[in-house]
Amino acid sequence: MDPGGRYYNTKDQVSELESLLGKLPDPTAPVPKRPMRRIPGRARQLSADQVEELIAGYQAGATVYDLGDRFILKRNGVSMRRHGLSPQQTDESARLYEAGWSLARIGQKMTVDPTTVLTRLRERGVQTRDTHGRELR
Repeated sequence: MDPGGRYYNTKDQVSELESLLGKLPDPTAPVPKRPMRRIPGRARQLSADQVEELIAGYQAGATVYDLGDRFILKRNGVSMRRHGLSPQQTDESARLYEAGWSLARIGQKMTVDPTTVLTRLRERGVQTRDTHGRELR
């Protein structure tokens, strides 16, 4: 039995440590300065119209992340692509849901999040199903 075991011959370990030391920066070199971080400016207040739009969007089922993106994009002059479901799309969604379509499938067809579809259906008083297709009570 060898008392040193696998650590008896350390030549490979020393070679590996030397190669790792070679990757370290030169200890005599000056420490690089940290890049200057931008100091955040003062938050701008939303106008009364923007506050109303924010509340309406949230009540319509938009997530806070969607609303944040929307207001950041709007503030920078980027036009938005989607605005939720129109009343006609909500009617169509209700018809498809009652025909057995899933919220995910309807959302994909209407290019909205399934949660938006669910919110609109609940607003219309449509009886929803659980994930197994059973009506909720």
